[in-house]
Formats: sequence, C-alpha cells, structure tokens
Amino acid sequence: MESVGKKKPRPRRSFTPEFKAEIVDLCRRGDRSVGQVAKDFDLTETAVRDWVKQAQVDAGERDGLTSDEREELARLRRENHRLREDVEVLKRATAFFAKETR
Repeated sequence: MESVGKKKPRPRRSFTPEFKAEIVDLCRRGDRSVGQVAKDFDLTETAVRDWVKQAQVDAGERDGLTSDEREELARLRRENHRLREDVEVLKRATAFFAKETR
C-alpha cells in the first residue's frame, strides 16, 4: 500500500563553485529574497542559505570555518582515519609474529 501525498526524496545534486557564487551574488543584491532565488533556480532554500552563510564566513563577515579550512579538516580527518587503520593492521601483525616466534 502506497502512502498518498508522499514525495520521493530529491536525488543529491552537486553544483560548481561558480554557480554557487552566482546564486550568492543574486541573494546579496537584494532584488529577490533567498526563498525566491531558490524557487527560481529549483534549489532548496536551506542550501541557498548555507551557501550565503559560507560566503559570509569566507569573506570574514561572520565567524566560522572558511571553505579552505573545511577542506583541510576533511582531508586531515580522512588521513587520520587511514593512519588509525594502518596502526591497527600493524598491531595485529605484531601479535601474529610474536606468537610465531615463541
């Protein structure tokens, strides 16, 4: 039995930095509201608001992590995860060879 009125979730889309910058510029001009810009370009209002906030952080108008800092943090977290996995493999190998030499 299908639910009436339930929408399928929208597939995740990705946008270029240039496109995001254009959208942010439209919002900053003040000609249209964030909601209207989002509607005009078939975007979610939340995504557009997030892009505007991130642009403000990058411009130093608001506190938070800049885009470069976010990228570095993500890279460091991935590297940290990989290194923890490497350490775990080395611990297992050490335990295995310690048993072999007895």
